[in-house]
Amino acid sequence: MKLNPSMVWKMPVKDKELFLTFDDGPHETATPFVLDQLKQYDAKATFFCIGKNVQAHPGIYKRILDEGHSAGNHTFNHLNGWKTKNEQYISDITETAKYVDSHLFRPPYGKVSPFVAKMLINKFHYKIIMWHVLSGDFDEKLSPEKCTENVLMHSKAGSVIVFHDSTKAWERMSYALPKTLEYFKEQGYEFRAIL
Repeated sequence: MKLNPSMVWKMPVKDKELFLTFDDGPHETATPFVLDQLKQYDAKATFFCIGKNVQAHPGIYKRILDEGHSAGNHTFNHLNGWKTKNEQYISDITETAKYVDSHLFRPPYGKVSPFVAKMLINKFHYKIIMWHVLSGDFDEKLSPEKCTENVLMHSKAGSVIVFHDSTKAWERMSYALPKTLEYFKEQGYEFRAIL
């Protein structure tokens, strides 16, 4: 049983569909690389953007949308929802909404208080998107190969998969993403954006 059933952990699908998501961008190097890879495999994805990064890289954010991907709110300052006062956390999300027009939200670190989650869903009508498969690309102790294996071994139809378009994840993500796209395309999967 997942912590909160009103959050989305997997997508309901009838076909071989997977849902790639990227957290923490836009990033000047990682995000264009991701977009180029997605285009090469005719894949769509969802980018959970940090408000201050959208503010810093509006052109890259525009490219995400122009190329048919979806975007979601990931707070303005990548706040930990278990260590931040509720009012401050909500205000950070509201600030991001000025730059990211979306009803999708993913809490950084997957941490959001039950009170805030309820408020985001009921009052602000956000869909909170969690995940089924964590690549682990943010973990500097993990090898790029292990990160790839995490995704290839655990993903199945409907999986919401997390990568990061960030400096910290770059070494692992830039290795694992092309292999993930190639492997699942060969298996007849389509990559869709969460809408």
